[in-house]
Amino acid sequence: MKQTPGNVQTPIVCAGVYIRPGDVIVADDDGVVAVPREQAGVVLDAARQREASETARRAQLATGELGLDLYGMRGPLAERGLAYVDYQEPR
Repeated sequence: MKQTPGNVQTPIVCAGVYIRPGDVIVADDDGVVAVPREQAGVVLDAARQREASETARRAQLATGELGLDLYGMRGPLAERGLAYVDYQEPR
């Protein structure tokens, strides 16, 4: 049992990041981010847009479209000498 009183609703510094009451903390397997409360709405909107975009991209990839074309990489890579060759089963 904790023997001393704690503080709540008090700004802190964690890993060099200043965090205030009301800031949004998001964590997953890749890491942790602190979003200042004033930016939470904008960040949420951007996250939703990205999620929708990634869902659409996954659907395109599932139909067989190549990331090479989906992300517009074929031209720039060809300029650097890459040639894409479709695989053909040996006869």
